[in-house]
Amino acid sequence: MLLDATESQLVLVDYQARLMPAIFDHAAVLANAVRLGQLARLMGVPVWGTEQNPSKLGENAPAVRALCDQTLAKMHFSAVEEGLGEWLRPPVKAPQGNARSLPKHLQKSAEPERSMIVIGGCEAHVCLLQTALDLLEDEFDVWVVTDACSSRTERNRDAAFDRLAGAGAELVTTEMVAFEWLRTAEHPDFKAAQALIK
Repeated sequence: MLLDATESQLVLVDYQARLMPAIFDHAAVLANAVRLGQLARLMGVPVWGTEQNPSKLGENAPAVRALCDQTLAKMHFSAVEEGLGEWLRPPVKAPQGNARSLPKHLQKSAEPERSMIVIGGCEAHVCLLQTALDLLEDEFDVWVVTDACSSRTERNRDAAFDRLAGAGAELVTTEMVAFEWLRTAEHPDFKAAQALIK
């Protein structure tokens, strides 16, 4: 199955200023997070951020924070425990008036469900892992962007990828996400997206 931009949402987990210097390959990981956010903005994909204990670890890097529609401050390692799931799958609003008198096309939500969750973040073996596993449990399709994820050590990062793949998450890269969202060189945003990737 390929990613579809119209069914996707992007979640950027804990790219916090005080945490990033301790993260393995942090400059490349942060650059890919920003690139993902820019690609999502370009193609109309909602972008959500999370920050772990921001009073101690600070806010996300400004370049990441600026790309997010909303940022969830959390104390639980899993952002789902703090309400991220409600952001990703808001409750369906009850139709106004007499629902039986409405034509069928008006009885359903006009907004299609975006169940493909593209996620990157730090630390891969803690907050990213627990958030992604909870999203899988909540029946979202989860796509972990490996080159936008890391931990303080490679071993912890790689262990997270192994566990996530075993649990059913798809492991992808930033470029895989970009080209799957585009699907064709004839996409109106192809040149702009290509410029972000190069």
